[in-house]
Amino acid sequence: MNSSTMESENRESSLLRQVGVCLTRCMRSFRNENGWKQIVSVGLITILIASVTGDDLFVTFKATRNGCFALVCACIWTGIFNSIRSICRERDIIRREHRTGLRMSAYVMAHMIYEGLLSMSEALVATLLTWLVNRSHFMKGGVIFPAGVEMWIEFFLIIYAADVMAMMISSIVTNENTAMTVMPFALIIQMIFSGTVFELEGIAEKFSHLTIARWGMNALSASSDVNRMSFISYYKELESTPINLGKAWLILLAFAIVYGVLSWIALLNVDRY
Repeated sequence: MNSSTMESENRESSLLRQVGVCLTRCMRSFRNENGWKQIVSVGLITILIASVTGDDLFVTFKATRNGCFALVCACIWTGIFNSIRSICRERDIIRREHRTGLRMSAYVMAHMIYEGLLSMSEALVATLLTWLVNRSHFMKGGVIFPAGVEMWIEFFLIIYAADVMAMMISSIVTNENTAMTVMPFALIIQMIFSGTVFELEGIAEKFSHLTIARWGMNALSASSDVNRMSFISYYKELESTPINLGKAWLILLAFAIVYGVLSWIALLNVDRY
C-alpha cells in the first residue's frame, strides 16, 4: 500500500470519527435540552390544523388546497424552528475547535444526519395524527407508494429542507438574536411565494420555483389528486403522476443538499467572523 493511499484512508477515518463525535454531541444536546418537546409541538400543531380543516379535507378542492397549505406551512415552521439557533449559539465553540483540527464538512454532515433523524420523527408524528383525525376521508391511494407513506415522505422532505435552510441561516448570522429576527422573514417568503395564497405572475412566479413551499404544495396536491376534485381549474403540474411527484420530491431533497453545502461554505469563514 503506497503512502498516498494510506493518507487518503487516514483522512477518511478522521472525517468519519469527527462526524461521529459531533453527532454524539447533537444527540446529547437533544437529551439535555428536552428535544422531545419539539416532537410534541409538531403533534399539537397538527391537531390544531386538523380541528379546523373539517371533513372536506381530501374530499373537495378548496378544502384540500387550504388544508395542504396549512400543513406545508406547519412543516416549514417546524423545520426552521429545529435549527435556526443550532449553529450560531455554538459559534465560539466551533471557532475554537476548528483551530484545533475540526473539519467543517464533518460538523455539517453530523448536523444534517441529526436533523434528518429529527425531521423523520416529526414527519411520522404529523402523518399519523393527520391520518388518525381524517381516517374516514383520508387519501384513498398513493401515486407511487401507499398514501400514508407518501405523506410521510412529503412531510419529511419539507421539514428537512426547511431545517437545513435554517441551519444555513444559522451558519451565516453571528448570534441568536439575529437568527430569530431573520426567522419570520424566511417563513413569510415561503408563504407568499407558495403560489397558493396569491396568484403569481412574471418574476414572482419564476421565483416561487425556488421555494420549499411551492414544491411541497405540488407534492401534497399530486398525492391528494386535487385535479380530480376541481370542476373549474386543471393544473398540469399537479397531475397525480409518478413523474410530477418524483420531481417534487427530488427538488425538495436538492434544496436540502444545496443548503447543506452553503452551510459548509459559510462555516469555512468561522475564524473571521
